[in-house]
Order: sequence, then structure tokens, then C-alpha cells
Amino acid sequence: MASAPIDGLGGLNTGSVAAPDAQTAVDAFGLGFEDLLKIVLTQLTYQDPLKPMENFEFVSQLAQFSQIQQTQDMASSLQTLVAAQSTSQAAGLLGKVVDVPAGQTTLSGKVTAIAFGADGPSLTILTDSGQSISNISLSAVAQIKEAN
Repeated sequence: MASAPIDGLGGLNTGSVAAPDAQTAVDAFGLGFEDLLKIVLTQLTYQDPLKPMENFEFVSQLAQFSQIQQTQDMASSLQTLVAAQSTSQAAGLLGKVVDVPAGQTTLSGKVTAIAFGADGPSLTILTDSGQSISNISLSAVAQIKEAN
């Protein structure tokens, strides 16, 4: 039995994604949470003691920082959810027959194994001719059918 890899053809990238940290997540101005925190600390350090920052401005900036951090946490949670959904979807394909476009033809075979790597789940199918084809991206699957 020969084994040939097939890459995903278009579609959404359902692979797992590393969670962002405070340095990689940026707001609309291109500044990360740590950068914005440094700006506030610099403002507090160099403000005129006779004319301190108004309370409203300061509270407003703190609220913005809090919102940025919450957005980063939410993005991380959503990425974890997408990775879990991809894993669940791949596991549900075990024993099913899938069609995968390969150039001008379509390969059809029963899903016999699933590998979970950094790029997300990849399938191994066994065709009717007995050929085992591995490294098929989940996004490459065009059709799913019940096995006979």
C-alpha cells in the first residue's frame, strides 16, 4: 500500500492556532496592551503636580485598557473553541467515506485514521483500490458519505 500526502485546497484554515499574548494582540492604533500601559505610567510620572490629570480622563483610559485585555482574552478563548470544534469534526469522520478533490479528479475513500498536529487534524483514507492516502487536510474534504 502506497501512501501519498494531499494538501488542503482552499477553504477555512481549521488548524489549531496558538493563543495570542499581550505582545502580539494589538489595538486599532497598532499598540499592544503593554505599550499602552507604559504610556499611562509615563503620563503619571511626568504630569505637573499642580495640574494633575482629571479623574474622568484617567478612569476612561483605565477602562480602555481593561477592554483591550478582555478582548485579548476573548480572542484566545475563541481560538481554543475553533481548535476543539475542528478536533471534534475530524473525529466524527472516522469510518465515513469522504471525497477529496485532487487536481482534475476526485479521490474517494474511507477515513481510517486521524492525526492531530500543529496544522490541525489530518486524515488518512483507504480507497476502494486499497491505496492508503495520508496527510489530507480537513479543509480539503468536499463531501462526506456514510460507509457501506
